[in-house]
Amino acid sequence: MFAGFLFFKMISAGIVGITGFAGLELVKILSFHKDTVLNYIASRSDVGKKLSDIYPQFKGLIDITVEDIDIERIKNLDVLFLALPHTVSMDIAKQVYGNVKIIDLSADFRLSNADTYKTWYKKEHLAQDILKEAVYGLCEINRKQIKMSTLTANPGCYATSVILAAAPILKYIDTKNIIADSKSGVSGAGRGVKEGLQYCEVNENFKAYSVCNHRHTPEIEEFLSKISNTDVQLIFSPHLIPMQRGILSTVYVQPKNPIDKEYLFDLYEKFYLNSPFVRISKGLPSTNNVKGSNFCDIGFEVDSRSGRVVIVSVIDNLIKGASGQAVQNMNIMFNLNETEGLMPYPYYP
Repeated sequence: MFAGFLFFKMISAGIVGITGFAGLELVKILSFHKDTVLNYIASRSDVGKKLSDIYPQFKGLIDITVEDIDIERIKNLDVLFLALPHTVSMDIAKQVYGNVKIIDLSADFRLSNADTYKTWYKKEHLAQDILKEAVYGLCEINRKQIKMSTLTANPGCYATSVILAAAPILKYIDTKNIIADSKSGVSGAGRGVKEGLQYCEVNENFKAYSVCNHRHTPEIEEFLSKISNTDVQLIFSPHLIPMQRGILSTVYVQPKNPIDKEYLFDLYEKFYLNSPFVRISKGLPSTNNVKGSNFCDIGFEVDSRSGRVVIVSVIDNLIKGASGQAVQNMNIMFNLNETEGLMPYPYYP
């Protein structure tokens, strides 16, 4: 059904999972995307209600009704976004694969090996027959593969920030000596009520969590190993900071030979020359530079004493780290302008 797709026809889009932050961002972006019509939103809760009744900020803007999850209904769409928890998406994906293009925002298709998935997510993979067909959806590096994909695995938010920071310099460094230190706003943990995420525990607090065992670790290592054609190992330390959205990742690498900052700037500028959402900075970026946008800003310093390179990247975890990148993937998959629907200015303050 995809080969004969007429590109003057509006793309019929659907979202399963609209009660989380990522799902809501998808609704906003797709509702004002000039080449798509959002025909279907589904959830296991709030079925039959208008979205604007659940979220009053959409009143008069987006009044679409929440439907139940209907496999036959989904099969009549052109593209399906799965904004569901990890281990849940794969069951729906395997039922509709081949009938609709799928962009999965969970981790269910990010790892190519089912055994690795089971190790990190503590569940048997239920769609191993299509797992091998999934394309890792990091647009700036996997653009050609994404264009041909019918099942795209949207990268994790931390993974996006770390991979984009490290990818250009991989062939110049010791790939078994990488440290990634990342800080995320609280929205990265989702909308669900969870222990440790209440206001009194998060406000005026700053903590590390899942150090050395965060689930994005194998995702980062697998993709960096693929693009560098060598074994990549890293120490990944995520942190929770008391702000609503944004990720700042500081990546420490050891070059094989001395390297200066001007050379690095040219290296990164050339690497991301055709990537409209990656901006290379002469200074070190902050999360306010990208809040509310699909941009990833990257800057770096060279430590003359140790020879190490320190790379800093920032993204909005809900946009470039989730829904914005998902729509960027859709644009590539349907041969649209990659920036369509994704060029609002970052908001500040």
